[in-house]
Amino acid sequence: MIRGLVIRPVEPADHDAVRALVADAFGQSAEAELVDALRRDGDVVLELIATCEQEPVGHVLFSRLNVEGDGPACAAVALAPIAVAPDRQHSGVGAALIENAHHMLEEAGETLSLVLGDTAYYPRFGYDHARAAGFESDYQCDALMAHAFADAPAGGRLVYARAF
Repeated sequence: MIRGLVIRPVEPADHDAVRALVADAFGQSAEAELVDALRRDGDVVLELIATCEQEPVGHVLFSRLNVEGDGPACAAVALAPIAVAPDRQHSGVGAALIENAHHMLEEAGETLSLVLGDTAYYPRFGYDHARAAGFESDYQCDALMAHAFADAPAGGRLVYARAF
């Protein structure tokens, strides 16, 4: 972990810095444009920034996702994207963001989070493909993983925010 790391909710004044950080972390603007679209559409459930000495070093966003089935839709969240400044990667910033976000989401009553990502990275945070395998999704593959904070559906159709 980085000494002096501060994790807090993103504020409007952070948007330009987050955009630059996300684009830099991914080496392209597509993920930064996704963040902008999720905000514009009102689909952000939780967005956190990590700073060190007031310099942005990481960002994570969870957007609204619905699970549709035979009954009423169940609200869930999608983790995407997570970004860490290139010179701070592999230092624990991403893990700190995810762990803090999970705690906040659970406290807020969220029951299910899904991620499409690295199968060697996300399982350490409780994400599992077997937990996601029962869902119908345009993104269904081994990299689709789910983490349940509480009793949550194990199947149904995943309906992502329009920005995806």
